[in-house]
Amino acid sequence: MGSLEKKMMAARYALKFIRDGMVVGLGSGSTVAIFIKLLGERVREEGLNIIGIPTSYDVEILAYKNGLKIASLNEYPFPDIAIDGADEVDPNKNLIKGGGGALTREKIVDYASKKLIIIVDDSKLVKRLCSRRPIPIEVLSFSWRNIIYRLNKIGGRAELRYTDKGKVGPVVTDNGNFIIDYMPNPDLLKDIRKLDIDLKLIPGVVETGIFYGEMVYKVIIGYQNGVSIQD
Repeated sequence: MGSLEKKMMAARYALKFIRDGMVVGLGSGSTVAIFIKLLGERVREEGLNIIGIPTSYDVEILAYKNGLKIASLNEYPFPDIAIDGADEVDPNKNLIKGGGGALTREKIVDYASKKLIIIVDDSKLVKRLCSRRPIPIEVLSFSWRNIIYRLNKIGGRAELRYTDKGKVGPVVTDNGNFIIDYMPNPDLLKDIRKLDIDLKLIPGVVETGIFYGEMVYKVIIGYQNGVSIQD
């Protein structure tokens, strides 16, 4: 079974947590994209009244194409549930997110929601964060070079993220900011919360892709032979 099938299993299982009349925060990523398509099918088949709160323009368009009603967080400031993906998940449900560049809006919606469910395939499980992926950091475009200098001085390697398709140049978020990918030195990862706080104290940093495990209600993990739940 390939990655797509594993993601499908996790996304389909997440549908069990959706009830008629819910306001649902819609995260981003390939697994969430599958979930949105499946949710759209269920809404059409069962006539459910579901309102989605998208965390990016891409997700908003995808939700609209799949027949979901969409609204803003200002209209529904406390969604019943949020379904989101992750780039890495550690044993304590701490996450690295932001591979798609929507980390700030994702964190806002995820934090505001009454429950947060993360859906991933088993390739996203790690013993320690930043085992494979750097920490995405959303920064003001005004100060990106200064921030890269400060990150490198803290310890590690920081690089401005560039687009790999479409418009040539740096990735620009839906908030009009840049993304820096930061791989810290291993010793800084011993206390991920302190690292997160230190990063946010740098002037010009908007948000980091570090999500704390206490935010997460459940992690649904897709495997070859089914799913497992990390509570």
